[in-house]
Amino acid sequence: MLDSTVTAEVQDMLDSLNAALEEGDAQAASALFATDSYWRDLIAVTWNLKTVEGPAEVQDMLAAQLKHTKPGGFAIQKGELPGEDGGVITAWITFETAAGRGWGLMRLKDGRIWTLLTAMQELKGFEENRGTRRPMGAEHGAAKNRKSWKENREAEAAELGYTDQPYTVIIGGGQGGIALGARLRQLGVPTIVLDKHDRPGDQWRSRYKSLCLHDPIWYDHLPYIKFPDNWPVFTPKDKVGDWLEMYTKVMEINYWTRSEVQKASFDEASGTWEVKVNRGGEEVTLRPTQLVLATGMSGKANLPSFPGMESFKGTIQHSSQHEGPDAWTGKKVVVVGSNNSAHDICAALWEADADVTMVQRSSTHIVRSDTLMDIGLGALYSEEAVAGGMTTEKADMVFASLPYRIMHEFQIPLYDQMRERDAEFYAGLEKAGFDLDWGDDGSGLFMKYLRRGSGYYIDVGASQLIIDGEVKLVKGQVERFDETGVVLADGTHLDADLVVMATGYGSMNGWAADLISQEVADKVGKVWGLGSDTTKDPGPWEGEQRNMWKPTQQQNLWFHGGNLHQSRHYSLYLALQLKARMEGLETPVYGLQEVHHLS
Repeated sequence: MLDSTVTAEVQDMLDSLNAALEEGDAQAASALFATDSYWRDLIAVTWNLKTVEGPAEVQDMLAAQLKHTKPGGFAIQKGELPGEDGGVITAWITFETAAGRGWGLMRLKDGRIWTLLTAMQELKGFEENRGTRRPMGAEHGAAKNRKSWKENREAEAAELGYTDQPYTVIIGGGQGGIALGARLRQLGVPTIVLDKHDRPGDQWRSRYKSLCLHDPIWYDHLPYIKFPDNWPVFTPKDKVGDWLEMYTKVMEINYWTRSEVQKASFDEASGTWEVKVNRGGEEVTLRPTQLVLATGMSGKANLPSFPGMESFKGTIQHSSQHEGPDAWTGKKVVVVGSNNSAHDICAALWEADADVTMVQRSSTHIVRSDTLMDIGLGALYSEEAVAGGMTTEKADMVFASLPYRIMHEFQIPLYDQMRERDAEFYAGLEKAGFDLDWGDDGSGLFMKYLRRGSGYYIDVGASQLIIDGEVKLVKGQVERFDETGVVLADGTHLDADLVVMATGYGSMNGWAADLISQEVADKVGKVWGLGSDTTKDPGPWEGEQRNMWKPTQQQNLWFHGGNLHQSRHYSLYLALQLKARMEGLETPVYGLQEVHHLS
């Protein structure tokens, strides 16, 4: 199909959509969507992260929201020609609503809208001070007793939380809290980020010494400041920590170190939170309107209790407590678990000449790092993608534009390719007795991550140690400990000086129970997962990540986190929601998530 014909078809569709929306005709607008179609909205129309499926759901959403949010002005994005491939036309679009401006991606199939992504980018009248609106910095002229930039920053830091209350408090100062703190700073939302560590980045520095990001650098940028071109592809943990510390200072985030939350409670009458904080030994009470839990997908250690633990003469550590292999040379170490941390720790211990045994309790999905980068990420997040004109922002939007309902259909062929390319590698693992899986439906790592946040390893070398028998592999369930080691359910005894429990992490919702109350945790319900009715992701279907980056059943309580990609991308939409509420904008939420599973 000629470019001009494709462009004309897209323009005709946008003209029809604009006309229907201008008339307030939800039925006419919904008729433009295919029977199997998806509109994913990131706060632009729904003030929610919401995917509606099929014309009937589109009509219901528009009927509820049109008079409030007034979407319209859909146009082909300047400088972006629509394209056609395999019968699907793809077009970058822009649009406006009553409150803001946005952009997105539209796919047409057989003359109808197949997928539509609409994402708010800025609020009218509350645009970020960037580009042509950037601050001057220097104040030209002369004035008596005026304060310097540094003095103003010092005054703000001294007063916020004491004489002035923040509008938002973020609990957790890892990459999630820092990214959101930077967004809110640029939007002029008074915010304090609370973290218990001594320095920003200590969340990474304190982990085992061999830890590296398993995602490539192009996937991991923070908002506003991208990693430099000479940054390593896979960032070592201490380098991540230093970057986060630098970023926090450069972005002027009000970041309280050595600050541990004792308790938080919500006052219905005033619509504000009371957050009691131990700040380096000083008791401080903060009274923000909005509270964000950015405590991390890997923040609340899951340490199972087994009979006999108290009688064990050796050392038991959760993987989050394990600093590295140096003290264990020549010792017997049992690592319980077979996902990312377990493999990393086993490999580092082997390198330090420890005697290492991995206990695999359930099947694990493994994909080799090079293969994942090439087949799984290369089109969007790679040096080649950048050279081809793919920006981080466009890549994020392409990824976001695939509805979760059908995302696995795009992933399965990719993982089939990976399985074929690395067939000899997988045969070696199976021969060694390693129990492999590819997800319940063969859709691999990304869907496992989105559905359950666990159950996989990106191989950077440990798998070969298992294949070669250098790291011993035992399969089974831990039944108990005794004085000298671990006893499995089949009676196998594993001698150990150290047992590392690489047993994962609990739900972020657990922090709501600990810091607020079990009642609030249950009111909010399960955090993370899609409702795919696959392993560890019970139905019913949700269509979005449960409770993440969007309104919850607890007024003024939000959850933010995920990997660096998600922290970067979704922090924008959470920040815009908070800014809109601070400014008193109308934010009618469509499709507030129901609670089907308690915490």
